[in-house]
Amino acid sequence: MSAAQKVQQHPLFVQAQNKAAYYNAQLDKELTKYPVLNNLEQRTQVPKTYAVIGTLALIVFLHSFNALAAPVSNLVGWGLPAYLSFKAIESPSPHDDVQWLTYWVVFGFFNFLESFALRLVLYYVPWYFAFKSAFIVWLQLPAFRGAQVAYFNVIKPVLANVSSQSRVTVPATTNPEPTAHAE
Repeated sequence: MSAAQKVQQHPLFVQAQNKAAYYNAQLDKELTKYPVLNNLEQRTQVPKTYAVIGTLALIVFLHSFNALAAPVSNLVGWGLPAYLSFKAIESPSPHDDVQWLTYWVVFGFFNFLESFALRLVLYYVPWYFAFKSAFIVWLQLPAFRGAQVAYFNVIKPVLANVSSQSRVTVPATTNPEPTAHAE
């Protein structure tokens, strides 16, 4: 018996293989909900689980090169959400419209804040764009409802505070009527 066969028959190896097959089946079950991935699988003959895992691995790899980190992070924030927003507009259900509208509000607010502090953040936070991409994915995924959480816990209170401060009436100053001076 060869060393490779001994390793493949080891109980830990078999257990890890079974666990991997289980998670692969679960991921395949979840990814079947997306017609785009089913269509991709039929056209390329590449299982959708491998395509998704490969894409994620490529994104992680590209994040490791700082020059590519920002474009990849922006692609994560714009690519899929733009497509899913288009699909949401075309669907009859208003629930997905609310999810994606909330996502775009949070994403825009985040990018606005980022535009002020990007150099400072990049200096002090290594792997910033990897964290940003993970945050963006958290915002996007309906299972986590990250965009709604961020909107209701951060953005809405801030905007409500700004809005209430702008409604406060400024006390009117008393400007006496100009008087004509007798010359």
